[in-house]
Order: sequence, then C-alpha cells, then structure tokens
Amino acid sequence: MQNFDRIQNSKILNTFSLIEDSKKLADKILFYYSVCLLSFSTILSYSLSTYAIDFYGYGEFHFFVRQLFAVVIGILLMWLFSQVEPSKLIYKFGFFILFFSVFLIIIMQFLPDSFASSAGGAKRWIRLPGFSLAPSEFFKIGFIVFLAWSFSRKFVGVERDSVFSELLVLLPYIFVFGFIVFFIAVMQNDLGQVVLMAIILGIMLLFAGGSFKLVGILFLTSLALAIVAIITSEHRIIRVKTWWGSIQDLVLSIFPENLAQSMRIENTPEPYQVFYSISAMNNGGIFGSGIGDGIIKLGFLSEVHTDVVLAGLVEEGGIVGLFICLLFFAVILYRILKIANRTKDNVYSLFCIGVTIMLGFSFLINAFGITGIIPIKGIAVPFLSYGGSAIIATCIAIGMVLSISKTIK
Repeated sequence: MQNFDRIQNSKILNTFSLIEDSKKLADKILFYYSVCLLSFSTILSYSLSTYAIDFYGYGEFHFFVRQLFAVVIGILLMWLFSQVEPSKLIYKFGFFILFFSVFLIIIMQFLPDSFASSAGGAKRWIRLPGFSLAPSEFFKIGFIVFLAWSFSRKFVGVERDSVFSELLVLLPYIFVFGFIVFFIAVMQNDLGQVVLMAIILGIMLLFAGGSFKLVGILFLTSLALAIVAIITSEHRIIRVKTWWGSIQDLVLSIFPENLAQSMRIENTPEPYQVFYSISAMNNGGIFGSGIGDGIIKLGFLSEVHTDVVLAGLVEEGGIVGLFICLLFFAVILYRILKIANRTKDNVYSLFCIGVTIMLGFSFLINAFGITGIIPIKGIAVPFLSYGGSAIIATCIAIGMVLSISKTIK
C-alpha cells in the first residue's frame, strides 16, 4: 500500500512538473526591449526619409508605412516563434531557412532585372509584389544554426592534439565559407556581409572549444582573401582610398615626416559620407535638434534612414537619444548572453552566442564606418535601419532565442 501511494505521489509530482514546464514563459524583458527599438525605427523611417521621398516622388508616409508593416510582421513572428519548441525551430526551421536562402542567393543571379534589384552593380534583392527580399539577411540566421549544430558535435568537449587535426575537422566549414565568399562577396559585391560572417565563425569557434592558434590561422587567411577581394574590385579600392583620405592626417601625424609623406595619398576622393555624418552628430549635441528638425537628411546624405541612421539619430535625438538606444541594445545583448549561459544544450547556447555576435558586430561595423574608424561597409543597424528583410530576419533570430529562453529558469 505504501509503494502504491509512493507511485501515485510520484505521478502527481511529475504531472505538476510537466504543467509548470508548459507554463514557462519566454524572456519578457528581451521581447519588450526589442519591440521598443523596433517601434523607434518606424519614427526614424518617417523623420529621416524627407529627401528620399521628395527625390523619388513618393507619398509623405511611404517609408513609414512600409517600415511599420515590416515591424508589425516582425513582432508577430517574434511572438509566434517564442511559442514554438526550440528543437523545431533550430533543427527544422533553422536548416530550412539555410537551404532556402542559399537557393534564393543562387537563382537571384540568373533572374532578369525586372525581378532582381541591384546595388553597386550586383543583384542583392528579389523583387516581390509590394516589397523586396534580401536573401543574405536570412542566410546569416541559417549560417549561425549550421555552425551551432555542427560545432557542438565536432568541437564541444572534444580535445585534439594539434592544430593540423583541428584544420582537418574544419575543412567542411572552409568549403562552406568559400561558397559565402563567392556568392555574396563576388556575385553580390557585398564584402561587408562576408566580413561579418567571418567574425561570427571565428568567435563561435572559440566558444565551441577551438584553439586560438586555429582562429589565428583563419583570421590571417580571411585577411588575405579580403585584400585580394579589395585589390580586384575598383569600387572597393575607391572606398578604401576615401576612408584613408579621411583619416590619414590624423594617423600620419604620429609618424616621422619622411615616412608619413611616403604613406600619404594625394587627391583622394572626397569622404562626404563620413564628413556629413560627423557633422550631423556634431550638430545634434547633447539633446539633439528634435525629431523632424535635422539637416543631414535634406540632400547632404541620401537615404539617411537606411545605413546612416545612427548619424540621423544623433542629430535629431542628440547624445541622450543615442544613449537610450544603446542602453536598450545593451540590455538585449545581455539577455541573449544570459540565456546562452544558462541553457544546458550546447546547440542552443552556441546559437544564442552567434545571434549576439551578429547583432553586436553589425552595430559596431556600422558605427565605426560612419565615424571613419573603418571603411563604410553598408551593413544595416539592427532594429533601427529601414529595410523589411533586415527587420524581419532580426525578429526571427530574436524569436528563436525567446523560444530557447523557455527551457531555462
């Protein structure tokens, strides 16, 4: 009789445990802070798009409506994904989005111009009724899923006796990355996205247990490939010269005169993007000129609401506005890393780390570019830049992290 009671009590406890697990909620703070930044992006898309609206002859609310639509869809997807079991998202949807985005990237190069939009002389968007789709934005999520799944099997908890043995294990990843370099850097003429994914691969490899020597070899190899990609592309050479022209006086001031003269490049292209971006931030001051009252958007820089949104944000919102957005962004990254640290599943943990790297370095690359620290790469600011594909892809990534957050305390 006692054994029967013990069994019954155990069944009841297990039932209550299952009920409690099913009631676990996703990280509300991560969700709400993401929604706040996304909502702010709709305000920026309206405030900073003045010149683009006038130049293209669009209606006053053209960019606002399109951004609002993308944000609403993104928030809905973020919430829906948070309700799904993470195993279904990571192992099924994650690989689906990987292979489907690869398929789109390949066929996009063969589509006629009426079905594919170009930038920098290369096709980057697929035109669909009412909007354009950038497959590379979704490919990054699939790429992170692939690395998280594969690294957890090949590197986590596995000790290797030499760098050479690690390189042998890494060969399939090198082939995958070669595909990325060819179709995104060469075919789409978008070196910035490749740089970002190289950073994701290297840092995720370190967290998975790869050695610093291995990551160093990968870094030098990637640097060599980047140099080749730059010197074989005229527009990239011009971009590097423009960047160097904007910083050479400051950098060369610390070198001896003879050496500085040998490194100086005369008649460099005018770095107007960096110049006007810095001017806009200087005009903003501490509290900004006020939403809608900025000057940079009035033809000095075209389409400020896209890749130069941080400059427009600082001009109209000031240092205070930038600080608030940075605070929200920092909380988002902190919550994702906290989920990565607490989950017991290595795949989930590596995926969360990959998403953090993707969001964090996208922000840094953009911020460093518009301030002249590095050449401008044309990478969108997560949550803030105008663009439906980037917004929806970011929301999908956050939704997958929210789903993982339900599996931990």
